[in-house]
Amino acid sequence: MEEPNGTGAGRALTRRLSTDPDTVERDLIKLVLTIVELLRQLMERTAVHRVDQGDLGPEEEERIGMTLMILQERMEELCARYGLNMDDLNLDLGPLGSLLPRDPAGR
Repeated sequence: MEEPNGTGAGRALTRRLSTDPDTVERDLIKLVLTIVELLRQLMERTAVHRVDQGDLGPEEEERIGMTLMILQERMEELCARYGLNMDDLNLDLGPLGSLLPRDPAGR
């Protein structure tokens, strides 16, 4: 039976949210890095697709490749700084599976 004014839903939400002040910064960093990693993987897939289509010249391919490598290195550095690894960024979406493909190349 549902409680008046939705108080049961509020309690359930409170139980699911971790509001420990000591972990708020790390959790926020984890969320931001997850979004950045998702975008990085999308950019990588787009770049690979463009290379496969022949849309890029050799200089553009080199520049994009270097940019993606540097971004990957920075992501690893940030994860290490906050005690995370790349697997920590892969959110479990329940029945939908994980947010990020297990293979970063998306294959």
